[in-house]
Amino acid sequence: MKILTKWLRAYLPELPVDDAQLAEDLTLRGIAVEGIFSLGEGDGSLFEMDITTNRVDAMNHYGIAREAAAVYGVPLLPLSAELPKHAPSAKDFSVRIEAEDACGRFTARVLRGITVTDSRDWFPGAEVDTYFRLLEQKKISSAVDATNFVWLAMGQPTHAFDLDKIEGGILVRRARKGEKLKTLDGIERTLDPEDLVVADHVKPLALAGVMGGWDTMITPATKNVLVEAAWFEPMAVRRTARRHGLHTDASHRFERGADFNAAPVASALVSRILLAAGGSIEGGLVDVRVPALEARTAARKPIALALSEVQRILGTTVDADGITAATVEGVLKALGCELVVQHEAGSEGKRVWNTPSWRLDIERDIDLIEEVARVYGYNRFANTLPAFGGGVTALPSAQAESAVRDTLRAAGFHEAIASTFCSAADAALTAAQPGLVVPLGNPLSEEAGVLRPSLIPGMLAMVAGNLHRDLSDVRLFELGTVFSGATEKSGSTEKVDERPALAFAAAGLLPEQSPLHPARAIEFHDLKGVVEQVLALFQTRTIYFDRFPPEAGLTPAWLHPYRSARIVAEGTTVGWFGQLHPREASARKLKDAVLLGELYLDRLYKLPLRKPAARELSRFQPVRRDFSLILDQSIPWETIDAALAALNLPEIVDWRVREVFRDAKLGARDYSLLLGVTFQAADRTLRDEELQSYHAQVVAAVNQAGARLRS
Repeated sequence: MKILTKWLRAYLPELPVDDAQLAEDLTLRGIAVEGIFSLGEGDGSLFEMDITTNRVDAMNHYGIAREAAAVYGVPLLPLSAELPKHAPSAKDFSVRIEAEDACGRFTARVLRGITVTDSRDWFPGAEVDTYFRLLEQKKISSAVDATNFVWLAMGQPTHAFDLDKIEGGILVRRARKGEKLKTLDGIERTLDPEDLVVADHVKPLALAGVMGGWDTMITPATKNVLVEAAWFEPMAVRRTARRHGLHTDASHRFERGADFNAAPVASALVSRILLAAGGSIEGGLVDVRVPALEARTAARKPIALALSEVQRILGTTVDADGITAATVEGVLKALGCELVVQHEAGSEGKRVWNTPSWRLDIERDIDLIEEVARVYGYNRFANTLPAFGGGVTALPSAQAESAVRDTLRAAGFHEAIASTFCSAADAALTAAQPGLVVPLGNPLSEEAGVLRPSLIPGMLAMVAGNLHRDLSDVRLFELGTVFSGATEKSGSTEKVDERPALAFAAAGLLPEQSPLHPARAIEFHDLKGVVEQVLALFQTRTIYFDRFPPEAGLTPAWLHPYRSARIVAEGTTVGWFGQLHPREASARKLKDAVLLGELYLDRLYKLPLRKPAARELSRFQPVRRDFSLILDQSIPWETIDAALAALNLPEIVDWRVREVFRDAKLGARDYSLLLGVTFQAADRTLRDEELQSYHAQVVAAVNQAGARLRS
């Protein structure tokens, strides 16, 4: 946002520093000035500022001036809200708040006989023409410029209605189904029943907190005006603005939490500017409040703060006196806090502070301490390390996590980190169980509306981002936390489970290994090999892979129903992997096959890590025998592997598949497998009779598993 130092100095006539020093000191205190532009002799400088979303109070000139006054300890001139005297009205203008959950305060003031003209510098404190020229702010008319001037000055959005076009009084309510409103941008909008509107007794007049209506806008013919200044609940404004695709200066501030007590002052400033060209006030200010929302904002409970706690947390300073009671009191009072009562005598006593209505981000004593440190200056604290008397203890899963990470890196994967949030649609697609996603109370966007129940949405976004930028070979993994526990209907976040998980994905070509193994596209079994490497880190008695028929509906929706597998260890499902479902690939515009998977690390971490054991290499000759077996298609290699392992013969040191052969001559359901078995003893050279015995035991084992020797 743009801030004029000329305007700031109008509120701070005793400001002791030049513009450059002011910019540096504000930046050191979290009110970042990103650029300084000189406007010429007498006009000061223009600050380009980056104000964080929690500091809506500083998104205006008076808020920045308040910060500078606290930093330098100089007086801040009050906002002038003095109005000309007026005769009381026989009857106040009618205002009623029906949507008490979405509008906490609504003020209205009636002005009669005004003249809509070009804006100029009306009086000291309302130099509209000068400030708008320096800000390059477009001037429209005295009425519109007055409302724009006020939100630039003090951050409170206001609106002026043509009073003669209002039928009856004002109602702040939800829109009715089918209602239409033509907004100031000339677009007729069909309202949603959840939209918050300012209406009269017949029709809607404005989208509350977002944009006014076309039919009641101020024109050169306007003579009578209703000035509105209100406080609207942030979530109600945000939902209305996003529903209609609008983002205005008003919605930007209301969405972040406006000042509940600013409405009367803002109304007076707008009215004073409008009356400068003529006209009069009819009656007093109509001010309607909702006590429940006022209690949440302007009437919050005071906060107790002990000086000893401030000193304990902030530590020593480069100044000899350090943080004193006078320092704390001076900073907090300058920021608008009010000292209520002191519980104990002396400077060490605990004091209770009322927080200002414009600082909704201050909720606890630690927030007050942060304000003291920020205004006092972080650069004035000594460089000391915090005291620590304990020892560093690794998490129980730290060793296993490190082993998993090292294994994937060795397999050619790169670690990546994705957002903790995802969209509701992605959450529904990838959640292990439906209805257990955790929605956010204040989401940044619809694409980040829930805590991720799976790492797959983030992994897909990263893979797609790489492939769409012409990176042909992608190998990524992420070790992160997933969340579950709250039902979508209740929106409760009281019982949220956090679990560690692993996601991995690959696309493109495998690198060339040798002239005999050229580069080729990665396939399902390549990813299966990576999964087996990770599982081999843990001590397990049984590990197998299976899949369900597509009609069972048990395969995750993001996986290809015929090119995916479930991972089962010790009888428990520990993950899924396979090819991305064509439907999801098409939705993400992925032309290449993407192979990916997810492991539930909380289940794997319950298994102990496999401890490597070294044994002395035998000095005696190994002997390899090959067995040509015939097997039925229903017999997998795992069955043969388990049968040989069950022999538990120390002289059988290795067995593996040498070749698989399929031919119609073998039969429609049979295939041939060449099994290579290596025999070796640690203490002797094996004799022929021993080899014959072991040979017979191998044949018996594979026969029992359903295989037969090929004749």
